Amino acid sequence: MPTMPVGGVTSAPGTAHGADMVLRNARIHTGDPLRPAATALAVHAGKITALGGDAEVAAHVGPRTRVVDALGRRVVPGLNDSHLHVIRGGLNYVLELRWDGVRSLRQALALLREQAGRTPKGQWIRVVGGWSAEQFAERRMPTPAELNEAAPDTPVFVLHLYQSAVLNRAAVHAAGFTRDTPDPRGGQIVRDRDGRPNGVLLAAPSALILYSTLAAAPTLDAADRKVSTRHFLRELNRFGLTSAVDAAGGFQSFPDNYATVIELARAGELSVRIGYHLFPQTAGQELADLTRWVERVRPGDGDEWLRLNGAGENLTWAAADFENFSEPRPELGSYEGEFEKAVRLLLEHGWGFRLHATYDETIRRDLAVFDKLAAEGLFPGSNRWLFDHAETVTPDSLERIAALGGAISVQNRMSFQGQAFTDRYGRQAAARTPPLKEMLACGIPLAAGTDATRVSSYNPWVALHWLVTGRTVGDLALYPPERLVSRERALELYTRGGARITGEDDVKGVLQEGWYADFAVLSHDYFAVPPEHIAHIEAVLTVVGGRIVYAAAEFAGLDEALPPLSPPWSPVARFGGYQATPPPSAGARQADLLAQAVVEGAQHRQWRVARGLAAPHQPPTALDPCFGP
Repeated sequence: MPTMPVGGVTSAPGTAHGADMVLRNARIHTGDPLRPAATALAVHAGKITALGGDAEVAAHVGPRTRVVDALGRRVVPGLNDSHLHVIRGGLNYVLELRWDGVRSLRQALALLREQAGRTPKGQWIRVVGGWSAEQFAERRMPTPAELNEAAPDTPVFVLHLYQSAVLNRAAVHAAGFTRDTPDPRGGQIVRDRDGRPNGVLLAAPSALILYSTLAAAPTLDAADRKVSTRHFLRELNRFGLTSAVDAAGGFQSFPDNYATVIELARAGELSVRIGYHLFPQTAGQELADLTRWVERVRPGDGDEWLRLNGAGENLTWAAADFENFSEPRPELGSYEGEFEKAVRLLLEHGWGFRLHATYDETIRRDLAVFDKLAAEGLFPGSNRWLFDHAETVTPDSLERIAALGGAISVQNRMSFQGQAFTDRYGRQAAARTPPLKEMLACGIPLAAGTDATRVSSYNPWVALHWLVTGRTVGDLALYPPERLVSRERALELYTRGGARITGEDDVKGVLQEGWYADFAVLSHDYFAVPPEHIAHIEAVLTVVGGRIVYAAAEFAGLDEALPPLSPPWSPVARFGGYQATPPPSAGARQADLLAQAVVEGAQHRQWRVARGLAAPHQPPTALDPCFGP
């Protein structure tokens, strides 16, 4: 049996009944260079009390110890996403139909069609992030007509990256778009020849039009928000996530939208440790919000499960660039005056912060403000601060970030937007975006994450696949071999790297005595599977603070019970979250490539017919005389 209580064994010194848990027969990657491997560990009071071989750790087994046999599986430190919108994601999880991992548009539309039959009147079907048209065999987005056909009466909102959204006719009506609705600043409502909205919204370049439209959809009541958040955290545990740094974001107001995780923390019902940030929501009111916050609370307030980590990822709205790579880089107006006041306020009150900055042009302007404050002795200081994203940061800016004591959190946005970036800036620029090797060479503290859930998937193994292989979800190779990071380094960025962001890298991110008992037993050995299979890894057992918070396969049933999903028509209740796919065999991989070639060939023929270059029903001209008439 994979788990059993063991009695009649001498207790370990210092504990009345031995360890709370012992994991044995494992292949443990500790993340500690001084002791990189072990086969067993013991846990007491949420922390690791012993680590080593099975025989050594057996001394910690007592009459009340739960003994878990890992069955020779790989064990890694619990993953820590350094940039995840976990609070907002939890509030909406049960309302969303996930296309994460779906391999064809045909399958995606089939899920949508079935959900339309389950969704009650007045509710929306929303597909919000975690997918890209590049992952589909058809290599395209759905059309409004396809959404109308799949769900003629139920509003459907499909968000595609930072670029666009597709709505069916019912959603256009529910959102209040008419012929007279003006285009918002930075966005476009695409219209038909009669001026009526046709169901396509474009970020040009701001995604505000997309998110404000989504905000018009119905929300959950307080009870269902708690259920939704608990199930979302369990979904994160499914992939071995034990910690996350919440980057706040638009439409996430403090304290209202934080109430759910605060209540769960008080009840001891969080299964992911959360360090959260505060993000001023109203343009022109940012300094007032920050002033109110710094006078009431301090970073580090909270406990090991829920703690304030600082401000950001925006401090002032005017200083934020946009990450829509299908549009040109935005030219920001003057923002330095208010931005300097915000940074000064935070530093003087001992607050750290994080800054959304996609382009080096923005980073250089921010650094100029920091240089000015450094002359007054405010940089480098004891406060943790970092840039998020930094896709096009230059070596010169990296040196300045290092000198000012900053860090960087990178996300796998190129997994989903790599093709768009390549199309706009070229393969040579894409090959160093973001410049991970240069970041590491500068000695800058570096952490990895996803930026889920509105664009990238929350599945950390998709991000680790990108770090190790340099390939997008559509299998575009972005980086040459010399620019890839090792599996060990990639995992370190996703474990101790995240802990560095919250100043907890002395208690988590590594498996060693005295540190948090946060670890994951994996479905497949991360260090042994072919690189292309990394994205298919999941956890079969996830432990946070000694609690089994997720269990599957041989360990099914060992985790804590969750309340039933609510509302009962939730897409998650029918389809689950991330759509798991088996690792591809070589033959399946070849078949996928052939299928993609067929799809592309058919689309090319349609393009030729539309332009009068081929007859609609005429077979293609044979190019090989052996197949001629």
